[in-house]
Amino acid sequence: MSNMETAPEEVVCTLEADAAAVEVLTPRDVPLGGIRAMNVRRTLPQKRRSLIGAWCFLDHYGPDLVSQSGGMHVPRHPHTGLATVSWLFSGKIAHRDSAGFEAIVRPGEVNLMIAGRGISHQEFSTPDTTFLHGAQLWFALPDSTRNMPPTFEHYAPEPVVGNGTEVRVFIGSLAGSTSPVNTRTPPLLGAEAVLRAGSRLELDLDPEFEHGILLDTGDLRLDGNEVPVDHLVYLSPGRGRVVLEAGDVPARVLLIGGEPLGEQIIMWWNFVGRSHDEIVAYRAAWQAEIDVEPAPEPAGGMYPDGAPYPRFGPYPEGMPAPLPAPTLPTVQLRPRG
Repeated sequence: MSNMETAPEEVVCTLEADAAAVEVLTPRDVPLGGIRAMNVRRTLPQKRRSLIGAWCFLDHYGPDLVSQSGGMHVPRHPHTGLATVSWLFSGKIAHRDSAGFEAIVRPGEVNLMIAGRGISHQEFSTPDTTFLHGAQLWFALPDSTRNMPPTFEHYAPEPVVGNGTEVRVFIGSLAGSTSPVNTRTPPLLGAEAVLRAGSRLELDLDPEFEHGILLDTGDLRLDGNEVPVDHLVYLSPGRGRVVLEAGDVPARVLLIGGEPLGEQIIMWWNFVGRSHDEIVAYRAAWQAEIDVEPAPEPAGGMYPDGAPYPRFGPYPEGMPAPLPAPTLPTVQLRPRG
């Protein structure tokens, strides 16, 4: 999924440490574009917190009636220095990317696209999708792997069934289940938990991780405290256990977490980099490749950082027109803090 904002803010992500921190992060509504824009609820990034482990982006959407919302219609767009994670509760999405991968995203099955040095892709809800409901997440790649070739993985986790509960672990380890997906990052966690009305779920957490718990639907208490629907609760490192309790309405949550990234990154539009000049170069490469702002091919067919030309292609003919990049801000994109 692309960040469809026409004036995306620079996000400088730094290591934050507060052993007692428990924050409730409020979502903001973001239209995905077009006259009948599908609306998403974004809880990462925001000014109060930009990273949870390496997780740097979380859009949550639906359940939407596609005939009214228009569904997901995100034409080809670029990414660098990050990975996208698609997780659905209902509906289907067709994925195609410039590394040659095509896949259908289905409920309960994770699709991981590692952009590495550069990739472009498109995502469209399928014609047979009536309701669309799910989440799109990104995590930042560390400096050691951010320039790797792009790749793609798919995994369908088996549920861990408890007394009125189910847990599906699509990244990392939780509740005795371990995903085989290789994130090329410091350890991460991504999981879905479903609780029947009145049920209780106790989970052992890695105390080295910081965690985020998003309530998708239902009534939920986290360690005895009410959690608002669509909000993301941040838990700082040091917690070894969490208790989730559903109220009178069944609850579904997403759990994310990871070791603090410990690196400073800049995220602008769909790019993650380390400096203003990198972001400018990524944008220029994309605009040149889609012939919006033509530029000569780099000498020797390679960019200065060793990425091949075209960085974000090639791409099959006959696909919907790609998205041009927004205009860069007039100020220098620079790390702070």
